[in-house]
Amino acid sequence: MKHFKALSALLSYPEPELLDALPEIRLVLAEADLAGHTAPLLAELEADELVALQEKYVLVFDRNPSHSLHLFEHIHGEDRARGQAMVDLMEEYKAHGYEMVSSELPDYLPLFLEFLSQTDADEAARLLSDAVHVVAHVADRLREHGSVYAGVLDAVVALSPVAPEPLTVPPVRDMDEALETFGPGVDGVEPLLTPTLRPQIAPVNFYPQRPRA
Repeated sequence: MKHFKALSALLSYPEPELLDALPEIRLVLAEADLAGHTAPLLAELEADELVALQEKYVLVFDRNPSHSLHLFEHIHGEDRARGQAMVDLMEEYKAHGYEMVSSELPDYLPLFLEFLSQTDADEAARLLSDAVHVVAHVADRLREHGSVYAGVLDAVVALSPVAPEPLTVPPVRDMDEALETFGPGVDGVEPLLTPTLRPQIAPVNFYPQRPRA
């Protein structure tokens, strides 16, 4: 499924190889009826100098945590459950014969889309149905920022067989925030370091957080 691979490329850090591949990417996305979503970014990539594109990319994705392309950051923050979710996702990759050769974490959206491009249509739909809630959340944050990258994530959402649900509880991103929000545990231990019993979960735990009881 070339459209997932094309979307993965557009969400990656701009390099000369990406700019050289833009005509092919445009054709693939047009064939998948996704050109309308991605046209603003494609126009910018074709018009701007490489250095300017790279600077914009860093400002959008590396300087603003709410735009992070690491999906689990938006549902787990710094909670210990994020680590187990990474393990579960890596196991999902391995179960499909996909070996990571990138230094990126497994929840990095371009890597996830690359994985979907190598699975069959039914499996891609199942996995995207889990992840779409987080993808839509990041798309909304990018849209608020006025970023042309929002359209690429909208294209990913458009490929999902299920509608996204909102992420109802913002994740705890650091220890200070955790202490301020929840206070220490009954034993005085910081909340993110408190061992927890984990319920049985699906191999890829992309589901939106629910309000705490």
